[in-house]
Amino acid sequence: MQSKFQWMLVHPARSIAQGAGVGLLHPASGTWGTLLGWVLFVFLSQAMGTAAWVVLLLITFPIGVWACQVTGKQLGVHDDSSIVFDEIWAIWLVLLFVWGPNVPFWQQALAFGLFRLFDIWKPYPIHIVDEKWSNGLGVMLDDVLAAFYTLLAFSLFKLTYQWAVS
Repeated sequence: MQSKFQWMLVHPARSIAQGAGVGLLHPASGTWGTLLGWVLFVFLSQAMGTAAWVVLLLITFPIGVWACQVTGKQLGVHDDSSIVFDEIWAIWLVLLFVWGPNVPFWQQALAFGLFRLFDIWKPYPIHIVDEKWSNGLGVMLDDVLAAFYTLLAFSLFKLTYQWAVS
């Protein structure tokens, strides 16, 4: 009998969708996936600029759609909790806008927390995408929307914070 980790290694879509095994961590596999995305972003940003990140995001989005679609179909659950590439990709998008040489750790942590809040809470229209689009694109898009809400809330926070300290 194969372990879940061995099952993941059989097909590249599974390894991608399950974040090289991070999606198998419980509880809160989505949080573990988001944390992996944050760590990868910090590490890769030492060698990559904004343009490279945009290219990477454009290339990896359809790969993520494919990987999430294949893995969800094979698991029999379109957005199984072990599928975390959507969280990894979305936190990259968030950090692309939040990241900077003068951004303190606590603001990165705030962006991380806001993203997890919106990804778990799924306010309108995120919950509709999550419920109605039972394919890889739906899996990825609900996290893109959570990233959008995160960036909106983070921007409002930054404006309020800057106004309060000035």
